[in-house]
Amino acid sequence: MAWVYTAIIASIWIVIGVFTVAKLYPSYSHNKQFCSELGAAGSATERLSPLINNYPLGILFCAFGWYVINLENAPILVVLVGWLSIVHGIGTWVAGYFPMDANPYTESPTVTCQIHSWAGLVMFLSLLIAPILIAISDYLPISFRVFSASTVFVTCYFSFKLTKAFKQRTNAGTYQRLAYGVQLIWLSAFSLVI
Repeated sequence: MAWVYTAIIASIWIVIGVFTVAKLYPSYSHNKQFCSELGAAGSATERLSPLINNYPLGILFCAFGWYVINLENAPILVVLVGWLSIVHGIGTWVAGYFPMDANPYTESPTVTCQIHSWAGLVMFLSLLIAPILIAISDYLPISFRVFSASTVFVTCYFSFKLTKAFKQRTNAGTYQRLAYGVQLIWLSAFSLVI
């Protein structure tokens, strides 16, 4: 069924989408700036970024989640991964609809920025919990379960580096992409083994 490939399509889509929109954002730095800054309030690509990235990606994540939920004889932990993918898709929509502030270092973020940040946290946690569930299940081969556990540790490592880079105002964009990239690699790999 073609729906199984929506996770892989989403992973490719976000890379192409972010690079495409970034070309229209003057002096955008993939190393220093967050992906969400492409859709930040007042940015040159505020309206375009969610149209190209968040909204179609949300559909792809939800479609994949629905596919997983409806797998025949899938155990509860796998079904929960499907629901987490849908949660990730909804979080992607919310993060696109509510833009972050233009300055990510502002001490008094707007309400829309706070909603955006909470949606981002939900997105992060959904794809952090999902591989944990697979790692503790016995549904898939042990090699994939070890891979799942490994991606959780690698994601946490890059997230730690992201927090540090954000505080130092250095390469937060690089570590955000690495942390999220690992999560999307896991989701794509999961779609190939189920």
